[in-house]
Amino acid sequence: MMKFTKIVATIGPLTSSPKRINSLYKAGMDIARLNGSHNSLEWHEKTIKTIRKEIPMVPILLDIPGKKIRTENLQIEPSFNANDIIVLTCDESYKGNNKIPLTNKKLHLFVKKGVKILADDGTLSFLVQKVIKKDIYCLCLNKGKLRSKKGINVPNIFLKQQLLTNRDKKFLDFAQRVGVDFIGISFVESKKHVEKIKKYLNSEFPKIVAKIENKEGLKNKDQIISSSDAIMIDRGDLSVETDLDTIAISQKEIINQAKFHSKPVIVATEMLHSMIENPFPTKAEVTDISNSVLDGCSATMLSGETAVGKYPEDSIKKMKEISFVSSLHIRKKQIFQVKKSNKDLIKNYMAQAVAHLCKNTPITKVVAITKSGFAARALSLLQISQPIIAVSDNVENARTFNLFPGTKGVFVDIAFSKKNTDHIILCLKRLWKINILNINDIVVVIGLSYPKSGNRFNHIQLHSINDLIDILGWKK
Repeated sequence: MMKFTKIVATIGPLTSSPKRINSLYKAGMDIARLNGSHNSLEWHEKTIKTIRKEIPMVPILLDIPGKKIRTENLQIEPSFNANDIIVLTCDESYKGNNKIPLTNKKLHLFVKKGVKILADDGTLSFLVQKVIKKDIYCLCLNKGKLRSKKGINVPNIFLKQQLLTNRDKKFLDFAQRVGVDFIGISFVESKKHVEKIKKYLNSEFPKIVAKIENKEGLKNKDQIISSSDAIMIDRGDLSVETDLDTIAISQKEIINQAKFHSKPVIVATEMLHSMIENPFPTKAEVTDISNSVLDGCSATMLSGETAVGKYPEDSIKKMKEISFVSSLHIRKKQIFQVKKSNKDLIKNYMAQAVAHLCKNTPITKVVAITKSGFAARALSLLQISQPIIAVSDNVENARTFNLFPGTKGVFVDIAFSKKNTDHIILCLKRLWKINILNINDIVVVIGLSYPKSGNRFNHIQLHSINDLIDILGWKK
């Protein structure tokens, strides 16, 4: 049975072999994520080639560093106690081991005595004591260890960073060259930021996953969601850049707004954090995943659990089990609402009509014949019970459809006509031939009567596959 909420799994050095990638896929991985803040571009390219060879229809998401500040690769990863003094440095020439170099080389210009600096998703806290040239002297507020490539947050300080850095451009060029499906952009704060990236890419691919993870991003969530292809709620940075106490409320607000725009949402950070070291999750983690699914997220994400953890396959299986139970609960109740706006009346009414058909008739599957994926995307977010088969004549588009909840992306080498709907029956025949549809299926077909790019659909058909086999004389 097709699961509804998708699982994004981060590939790391321990899980990048062909055998391990296939193992993660069999366990339930739907989207393979690579974290551009870790490992070399050579490693990422090799891993991407492996994924494409082993599981070619699984979409790849590459997170690029963006505006996120991190520690550099450290010669020595310092351990410290509360009240110790450590030195963060923005000095590009520093190559020693007594200070901790940062990726942001201008942070010293914006911080002063009394400013609080957080690290590693807020688990480490420091208080700035003084700034001497490019060195930031910090009082350690708790015991811990600062490791390489860990995130650094300075809440309530506006750092005036470029929307698109040279480092970003390097990653975007790489992402296009190796052909990833999605790029995750850190600390997106406005529509202008998204448009800057789109202009630089000047291409339909890769699709943009905007990460909402600070106050500005939260404030401008509506314009960010409307201009992006998908959203990621990075709760690690969001909790330290805003307020930990309101993180659950922020998550619900973002998901609701994304559903209004028919945009997929990935919920990320510490979903099964305990399973990095332990074979079983905590009750709080199980509840967290269930609530994310009940809120209506499209996908949940595993980070360290599958990149460096001891139980990567078990983590995926457990997330799959929890998500399935929660999705089943939603679909038993079959609660769905379509928000209306003047400009979106047609596509909203179409989605609502199909959802009612699926609820009140013996339809077994939905087939979306779609160029852009909008028809499948809009319907998937209504959380219908039936699996959605999203068919495209473009392999890159088809692969990205696998992010949508309850949806399987399928590529067919059948050109979609702009003058008639003959391709619809041809697509259904192909799906039957490859055993995605069977003789007992009753399907609703959605799409455009005359397909072209754009976020719309205006066409519904109902078919019995048995009737088509009989009337049209289909043979395998």
